[in-house]
Amino acid sequence: MRKAEARKRGAQVIVDQIQERTIERMKEQEIRDKERIQLLANIERIKREEASAAEQKRARINTLMKEAAVSNAQSLSLKDKRVREEKDEETKIIEYQRAKDQKEYEAQLEAQRIKEEKEREIQRLRELQEKAADRQAEIDALRAKRAFEEGERQARERERLEHQKRQRIQADLEIARQKQFAEKSQSLAEQARIEREDYMTQIQKQK
Repeated sequence: MRKAEARKRGAQVIVDQIQERTIERMKEQEIRDKERIQLLANIERIKREEASAAEQKRARINTLMKEAAVSNAQSLSLKDKRVREEKDEETKIIEYQRAKDQKEYEAQLEAQRIKEEKEREIQRLRELQEKAADRQAEIDALRAKRAFEEGERQARERERLEHQKRQRIQADLEIARQKQFAEKSQSLAEQARIEREDYMTQIQKQK
């Protein structure tokens, strides 16, 4: 009888121990489940934060790319404008040079014509002088020669003065063109510097 009770108490102790271990395992499992749920929640929160940060980064990058595209478009527009202006200036210079060359060519033709007429006149005067039979004819020929020489001297003087005038005009035009080119280069450099500073300021603000 006592042995049966002893076995019964021993069995009860074992059952109680099993129940205690079962309860302990359940508590441990519950704790692990809570930790797992919290871990999953943290992972999900971190994913959302990373996704939000990535989206904000993409938005900033898109904004910077749009601003860069606008800046590039403006730079290209200014470059095209400068190219057109330079071509217009070159065209004006070429037209001016062409007109000047044409004028000089026509002046040379006119000078050649006058020279040939003078040579013919000289020849005529010489023939008259050779054919003249008296002193008066020689005097007239001499006067005509002197008048012709004086005319030639005056013509050479006018031609010299005109040449000096053309040289002065050409020098003034070259100085004005160089001054305009220098001013334009300085203005473009200053504008490019301001645009770079504005662009870098905008990038720093976006960071």
